Amino acid sequence: MKRSPTFLVGSDKQRGILDEFQRREQHFTEEYQKNKPLCFSARAYQQTHPAKVRMGYKDADATLTSPMLLGVCDGVSQLEEFNMDPSLLPNELLRTCEELAMLQLMPDMAVSPQDAYRGPISLLKEAYEETESYGSTTVLLAALDNSTRIHGKLHPMIAVLSIGDCELLMLRRTNGRQSELEAVFHTEMQRIDYNVQTPLQLARVDGRIDEDFDESIALEVIEKGSAVHCVSAYEGDILVLGSDGVFDNLFLDEIVEICNEILRPAKKPDFTPMPPSMLSQVAQRIVKDSHAKSDAKGGQFLDTPIGKGGKVDDTSVVVAEIVEWTDAHKEIWSQVRRNRKWKSVLSCGGMQCGGRDVPCAAWEADDDDDKRASSRSARKHRDRDGHPVESGSDNSDEEDYSGKCCIV
Repeated sequence: MKRSPTFLVGSDKQRGILDEFQRREQHFTEEYQKNKPLCFSARAYQQTHPAKVRMGYKDADATLTSPMLLGVCDGVSQLEEFNMDPSLLPNELLRTCEELAMLQLMPDMAVSPQDAYRGPISLLKEAYEETESYGSTTVLLAALDNSTRIHGKLHPMIAVLSIGDCELLMLRRTNGRQSELEAVFHTEMQRIDYNVQTPLQLARVDGRIDEDFDESIALEVIEKGSAVHCVSAYEGDILVLGSDGVFDNLFLDEIVEICNEILRPAKKPDFTPMPPSMLSQVAQRIVKDSHAKSDAKGGQFLDTPIGKGGKVDDTSVVVAEIVEWTDAHKEIWSQVRRNRKWKSVLSCGGMQCGGRDVPCAAWEADDDDDKRASSRSARKHRDRDGHPVESGSDNSDEEDYSGKCCIV
């Protein structure tokens, strides 16, 4: 008996399917229709594995939690054997990325043409060129771009850039506000020959390690080696960014389970941001459970994505929720732009996002921001011996828009 390749679907059946589609999409389209900009509310936690502490290794990880940019860098601890501090480049790189993101990505703020956001690749290239520290690190960035529009309406997008084996996992309540979180997006590791100990890296070294090193190699890694993904951002989405110490030791469903255990859905249909303390709980729990995988229990090691017992490693994680960018955020970050230097910047613009009108930190700043553009035109470069060389040319007009999120 021959079978028809396609069956006719009756009107009642199609109407029911369309109703179901409408219910599933209601959670997402309400943000789309409101045209409201979004930002990150984030907390980070990192800890050196106890076994590495006993061996005397320094924590070379760095994390970034800011309103428009999240980041994790996993520095190469082996550089200590060459009398280098492996934590310097990861920390300086993320600080510079944060400074650029504050200038380029803040909603409703005027940006000069030379400082316009051109995507995560251009942002990372500029940040690397402005750093001076030696080191080698993997890089993971998530930039929230509120400028993307679809059919004239605001549609925020997250640009994810990855170099190496840090990973990002995005969770969403796909069946409405009161449903469980589900994984909707996940990046993949970049490793040379699939070896867990040789991820792709962004480096700056001197003759102690590589006499032939040139910074053009690092820029090529950024341009050609970066894995870039663009995904839609919706209020209430949860992002987990982690070093390989997380994703080598925990399965994705274990991370999702931790998030659902702590970040319970609201009882009310309206969106309510998670208290930052709960995001901190998730981050700490992920690190704790990652380390536990390499501790034998009853003489037996637990299963991990790379085999039983996992990996003894520094572990860092950023847990973020996407929330609405409010006038309170704008007021505080406008002040930060006027006064560029600050002592501490808390997540989501110094706001406790669980209460949108309550600032949680006093800003301590000096210096004026008006000279920022001119200062960027004189970038520091290094010659083949690692010595800084001043360059007065500003080639921002020559930069392309590669890596920028766009929808055609």
